[in-house]
Amino acid sequence: QLEHDFEGYVGRIYKRSGPIAALIFVRMAVFSEARLLFRRIRGGRPGDLFGTQELAIVERPWPGGTTQSLLARMLLDVDLAGNAYIARVGDRLRRLRPDWVTIVSGSREDPDLYGRALDAEVIGYYYHPPGSGREWFLLPDQVVHWAPIPDPVAEWRGMSWLTPVLRDIGADLAATRHKLAFFENAATPRLAVRLDPSVTPEMFQRFKALMDEQHRGVDRAYSTLYLGGGADVVPLTFSLRDLDYKAVQALGEARLAAAAGVPAAIVGFSEGLQGSSLNAGNYGQARRRFADGTLRPLWRSAVGALSAIINVPGDAELWYDDRDVSFLREDARDAAQIFEIRARTIAQLVREGFTAESAIAATLAEDERLLVHTGLLSVQLQPPTTTVPEPAAAEAEEQQ
Repeated sequence: QLEHDFEGYVGRIYKRSGPIAALIFVRMAVFSEARLLFRRIRGGRPGDLFGTQELAIVERPWPGGTTQSLLARMLLDVDLAGNAYIARVGDRLRRLRPDWVTIVSGSREDPDLYGRALDAEVIGYYYHPPGSGREWFLLPDQVVHWAPIPDPVAEWRGMSWLTPVLRDIGADLAATRHKLAFFENAATPRLAVRLDPSVTPEMFQRFKALMDEQHRGVDRAYSTLYLGGGADVVPLTFSLRDLDYKAVQALGEARLAAAAGVPAAIVGFSEGLQGSSLNAGNYGQARRRFADGTLRPLWRSAVGALSAIINVPGDAELWYDDRDVSFLREDARDAAQIFEIRARTIAQLVREGFTAESAIAATLAEDERLLVHTGLLSVQLQPPTTTVPEPAAAEAEEQQ
């Protein structure tokens, strides 16, 4: 039975389950590569990215810390506890262990209902490390509370993605123990030993102890077996192939990968390393699924939570910059192609007589209603009877 708490998730799952650790490592490695910047908002649409001195606190959150270590810590706590808490103390950030934090809610309408009242809201956070004899009360504007997966039975608390697959994790751990037991018990098909009916229980126990001492374990596998006293060995033809161990474990890993939002081909599970999964197109789709369906929603919710402790300019929002994330370089090529298409569209609109400013705004917003025409038309759009005055005549008219 796996413990349904933070220490249980860390000790019994994260530090003991290879597939879970691999999934968390992949999520954390790519997620932590993003940089944090401000993004300007003009007319409700996103603009350019820029930085100010206010971002220094996330660039150096604690001595020796970086934005990468901050994001890695936040995602690790979210993966294992469903909640990440970061407190701003002066010019530094402090990571609060999730199971030592209590969310405090209040209600003006009915204080006895706490978080169940209609006007209930979070009024602060208690941080109480056990054994310290102290506790700290922090206001909401002092704490980043990031919970990207809401807990259905809690108003403000999040839920770990491990919770719905606890039984699958238990089955995978059991399969690993089964494999280990197979190798520890001689790593060969098990044997049944029949003894003569005249053998007494005491003689049987001594025989069993001697048999285990000389033949049990990986180091004694394949050694010659010597029997006497009428003992008869009957092999039990059972192996991991009879269990179809590879298929059983691969299916379990696929279910865990689905819960983590990481395609099996990305993390390197056997389900993703066969057939057409590693073809360039299929792997590219898996990479895009991971980026668009998992990473970008996480980045967006993370910067939203971090905005609670950062002074964001009034015409901007805290945002993430994924342009330097090497895992997303294929996306950079797609972005370049999109830019080329937009540039051709803008050039065509300007040639058709629309103002450059409105052509850019309409193309970026994908809204043709923003186009503003100059009133000038190309030569091809002039009526066929239109004549162009001679240059000399035109100059004479101007002089008059």
